[in-house]
Amino acid sequence: MHSQLALECKEVSHWFGTAIHVLHDINFSIIRGEVVGLVGPSGCGKSTLLRAIVGTHPPQKGRVIVFSGTRQPPEIIVERPGRDRGIVYQKYSLFPFLTAQENVALGPMLDQTCLPFRIFGFLKWRKMRKEHLEKAAAILEKLGLCNAIKRYPHELSGGMCQRVAIAQALVMQPEILLLDEPFGALDEATREELQRMILTLYLENCIAKKNKQKPPYTILLVTHELTEAIYVADRVIGLSQYWNWKGKNFPSCPGATIVYDKVAPVFAPDEPKRYEDFTSQREEIRKVVFDPQSCLEREQFVTFWNQVRAGEGEGVLELEEGSKI
Repeated sequence: MHSQLALECKEVSHWFGTAIHVLHDINFSIIRGEVVGLVGPSGCGKSTLLRAIVGTHPPQKGRVIVFSGTRQPPEIIVERPGRDRGIVYQKYSLFPFLTAQENVALGPMLDQTCLPFRIFGFLKWRKMRKEHLEKAAAILEKLGLCNAIKRYPHELSGGMCQRVAIAQALVMQPEILLLDEPFGALDEATREELQRMILTLYLENCIAKKNKQKPPYTILLVTHELTEAIYVADRVIGLSQYWNWKGKNFPSCPGATIVYDKVAPVFAPDEPKRYEDFTSQREEIRKVVFDPQSCLEREQFVTFWNQVRAGEGEGVLELEEGSKI
């Protein structure tokens, strides 16, 4: 089972001081190759959960585990940031004096070399530098930026800069890529282009799994757009503080928890949006996750694993004959 996973959160809770309870008993696992949409009301702790996964703010209680398909050790309990997790924020951070290619190649350079090596081992460094630039060019081309490789950030549009930021994360080959509302500041047309880019990466995952290879991209996407979550992801997780905590004998809300976890329809990159596939799930998520009057039991709409076992998953979630999850 663990060989199929990229990430697991087990009983994760987080609070600040004694009064501010943010997250309560967060439990979920992500299958390698999934694109998961994480939604929830403002202030429910989505960013706090991402910081726990990244390792900058480990949880007060519980564990975050990253599973490696190739690296050792195969399981890492997150206690600090690491190259096995990449993150891209809404406000991208690119060096203005470096080209797109040089910005992407910077990560491998810092990871694999040091300043004395680059000075005293110049011949070896020159060879490595060429490899880093070639690798950066390849991933920029994959993300649709083949004509912008030599451009500087001020010569790129906002959407192109965001693609470069995603390339910066992907070039490090993380086990999971975290996207914290990366398209929120973009116009609608650019946003749709980047959504199709994510679907293209997901299609590559599906092809890899069909060929019994490791899917290269596992993505957790935080978004406030329900349509985007359903369209881009093969699964939607809803984090909310609106659940029946009073029925559990808590004196006050112990924090947001997962109240929704279901499969979502899978789309091909060039396939038009089927809005009829969105309507019912959008309304269900809106009612369960975002309605302050909702006091449902938190397990009621957490049915993802039952759906997968029942064969309702699409894309990388399709069960192979004889496989067990």
